[in-house]
Amino acid sequence: MSTAHTGFCPVYRAIGVLQEKWVLHIVRALLVGEKGFNELARAVGGCNSATLTQRLEHLESLGVIAKRTEETQGKLARSVYTLTPAGRELQGVIDAIGTWGRAHLSEEVAEADCTPARSA
Repeated sequence: MSTAHTGFCPVYRAIGVLQEKWVLHIVRALLVGEKGFNELARAVGGCNSATLTQRLEHLESLGVIAKRTEETQGKLARSVYTLTPAGRELQGVIDAIGTWGRAHLSEEVAEADCTPARSA
């Protein structure tokens, strides 16, 4: 039996997008609310600026996040990122991962670096 993938499969494509390093961390951070680039970088933790920029551009091209620029007096313009409705639909994916982690990972692993992702 061949394991080659042929044709369009939404599950296959979604896994391809979501498995990219930092993507789910970005989504999880933005589920709490909009963030500027530096704030998002801190929330994600460990992702270099070039990679974060690349991931954000890709997620924006897919319609998962939206970017706006805020003009600030005497400072450089600030980029602000937020989830689109499609991005917010990933809350269920994040919740499912959390449920699985609580059920199948040790408490030390499951609770490490865990902050609620739900927005109020």
